[in-house]
Amino acid sequence: MRTRLLPLLIVLMAAVLLALGVPLAVSVAAAQQQRVVVDRIDDTARFAALAQFVTDGPDGSPRASTDERRETLSRELTSYYGVYGIRAGVFYRNASAMANAPGDWVLPKSGEVREAFQEALLSRRSHDPEQVWPWQRSRLVVASPVIRDGDVVAVVVTDSPTGAMRSRILRGWLFIGAGEIAAMLLAVGAALRLTGWVLKPVRVLDATTHDIATGRLKSRVAAAGGPPELRRLARSFNEMADNVEDVLEQQRAFIADASHQLRNPLSALLLRIELLALELPEGNEEIASVRTEGKRLAQVLDDLLDLALAEHAEADLRLTDLGRLATERVAAWSPSAEARGVRLVGDCPPTTGWADPVTLSSALDAVIDNAVKFTPDGGTVEVTVRAAGDTSTVVVTDTGPGLTDEELARVGDRFWRSGRHQNVKGSGLGLSISRTLLAAGGGSISYDHHEPRGLRVTVSVPRST
Repeated sequence: MRTRLLPLLIVLMAAVLLALGVPLAVSVAAAQQQRVVVDRIDDTARFAALAQFVTDGPDGSPRASTDERRETLSRELTSYYGVYGIRAGVFYRNASAMANAPGDWVLPKSGEVREAFQEALLSRRSHDPEQVWPWQRSRLVVASPVIRDGDVVAVVVTDSPTGAMRSRILRGWLFIGAGEIAAMLLAVGAALRLTGWVLKPVRVLDATTHDIATGRLKSRVAAAGGPPELRRLARSFNEMADNVEDVLEQQRAFIADASHQLRNPLSALLLRIELLALELPEGNEEIASVRTEGKRLAQVLDDLLDLALAEHAEADLRLTDLGRLATERVAAWSPSAEARGVRLVGDCPPTTGWADPVTLSSALDAVIDNAVKFTPDGGTVEVTVRAAGDTSTVVVTDTGPGLTDEELARVGDRFWRSGRHQNVKGSGLGLSISRTLLAAGGGSISYDHHEPRGLRVTVSVPRST
């Protein structure tokens, strides 16, 4: 859940920071340009004030002789260009220069400078130039009219380079970017802490649920951290787990008590059947059938008691050599397999895993017993021990009739037996007991088809605790 929640929070925080940072960056660029434009307006206004007092000819054109005021204006423009590198000039209405710096700068026929000049001739300051961005190499043009007796007699034009302004904008953006990155890192850290605080009870709840599902019914959630809603959920979960444990304990107690209470009457009944058999002719089929069913019922009661104890017992986990244990079980079952005409073989290299040796032996006995029991004469049962990743496995395969997909889904259920094998001896509880005992120690038992025919049973235990 954290891998889904954390990216969502990061994306939302990034969107918020961008929503704040982009307008701020635009504002910084606009402020830097506005400052430059205001400076140029002040400069052009000062030059326009000097140009008002330059003496012109009667027809408005400059005189041939140079007067002192024009020279002063020219010196000011030259000094301005030399200090700031900004081209500046005062141009008559016919676009001829009253004074300019550098001296070879003239009004172009078209372009931004010409448009600003034409706008100023209408007694209006030129419009604010478009925003200049750091990646552009444009120039800023500002023009102001020179007005004498209410008429525009000339125009002051400045053409400024934008390199310094673009550098200042870029530095401002870098500062904003650094602030955004710092804020993003802080936000990610806060999101990590927040998601950890919120999801920690969920992880604990998930782990506890898994423990209970695998048989560790004493596991509970410590409702000490996280939001109030999750603490209430933890308390409710603990109450539910207590109720489930009580119900299961009552069920186990009932099964154990019933099995124990029925065993004595059944033992007495079987004894009376044996005494009755002495009074009847030897080989009486009815007595033989009753004796067989009585023994079967006794076996069912024993298995029920074993199942109740298995569900209540704690696993005694030890580091066990599965290869040696499997070899022992193969040797123990070999005589039974030979008597049935079944070939029982083992490939059991030394392989360790954490398991209860008694539980694992019982599970292997149940699985090998079933494999030998259902494998026809001339068939093969193979026991293989392997280790893969964090799990060690004992795989038992046979060449018997196998199970259908529907039967595979039910194998291991209590009292379940295949409809094709109802006449085979057994109570239908052996694999259920094995599965319960293995689950108590973190192990498992699974079933699958064995090609080309037969059944594959895999007993798995963890390689580490």
